[in-house]
Amino acid sequence: MAASTSRHPTARLPAARLALGLALAVFAAGCATVQTTRPADVETPSEATVDPARWAFDDSRPPAASDGYRPPRKLAVLLPMTGSLATAAAPVRDGLLAGYYGERRTRPELAFYDTAGTAAGAAAAYARAVSEGADQVVGPLGRDEVTTLFQSAGGVPLLALNRGNVAAPDNAAAFSLAPEDEGDAAAQYLLARNARNVLVLSNGDDNARRSVDALRARLTQEGGGVVGIVAIVGDSPVDQTEALRAAVLAESGVDAVFLALRGNQARVIAPQLSVAGLGSRLRIGTSQLTLGTGKAEEDQILDGIVFPTESWATGASARSLPPLASVAAELPTARGQAAKLFAFGNDAWLLSGYLEHLARQPDSAIGGATGMLRIGPDGTVLRTPAWATWRGGHVVPQTDAGG
Repeated sequence: MAASTSRHPTARLPAARLALGLALAVFAAGCATVQTTRPADVETPSEATVDPARWAFDDSRPPAASDGYRPPRKLAVLLPMTGSLATAAAPVRDGLLAGYYGERRTRPELAFYDTAGTAAGAAAAYARAVSEGADQVVGPLGRDEVTTLFQSAGGVPLLALNRGNVAAPDNAAAFSLAPEDEGDAAAQYLLARNARNVLVLSNGDDNARRSVDALRARLTQEGGGVVGIVAIVGDSPVDQTEALRAAVLAESGVDAVFLALRGNQARVIAPQLSVAGLGSRLRIGTSQLTLGTGKAEEDQILDGIVFPTESWATGASARSLPPLASVAAELPTARGQAAKLFAFGNDAWLLSGYLEHLARQPDSAIGGATGMLRIGPDGTVLRTPAWATWRGGHVVPQTDAGG
């Protein structure tokens, strides 16, 4: 399948979208630089070194700015603007454009290529982008698309917007909002608070399984563990109070509860946790907890449960982005659950400008809209999320997120 391209980044966008992009650039005045730092709240393994042969960048570009910003000359963005993934791609595209217009320094020529959401479309789009002079590629978005490029692409640096079924090859990085990242981050949050024996409540879907596996792996690595898993089935799960009480009375005890649940399920379970004696324990979940929430009178029962979120969603300043409420008021792709993908797209742009800096210095990080970002030696983009909780039924930043 042939990939389609637009020479201008907004050639396919309505005039209103173009106007918004330009407005965002005005809002972002003064945000032209990004502070790069070593993340104090992320463990950087001492053996995290970079193989000099792993990355190859165009050295003919202008030198990097003092903060490491060194964009490509021509950036190709591979997204499924048609096909089954087009709905997810729209907020990613708009977030990337918001970051692009918000950068006041030198920006690359930008071209979008439609992958149609297929492996063949991604391969064709990549080949065309490189043949038309792209010296860096962002995308594709689908897992199968990424796998295909990881198996076949070579040459220009690639920032894939998902993890593939194979490891990232040389000159490539994988950026995603994966459930594994949230499970690992939750484990680190708990371990920092000396909570090592964790009871898991899981609805068993793919997101839950992947986050629980990552949580267990990190806990085990650090001498902790999952002391039990209670299955929560359906939107109106049966009473699990006795199972929860049994976990409390077990020899290992329970230091914390991990909820791999959706918000509507958590509202049913939260009172049972209190009855079973777990209401005062640390309670933490994934971002899936926000699904099915939004009414304060119903969400009050979730008060105190902590979950990972995007820095932008907590009210923290995001580079090249005005506050979330301001953007959401103007742009549908920044509202509700789409806001996460909008922030993800913004950070894809951010990473494209700092890819060389981060790839060659794995102990450095940048603060993005989705959290603190760094690149591991294997090319995986590692994200430290922000943390939020409910107070009075409203989502608020978690004040002790740094541990």
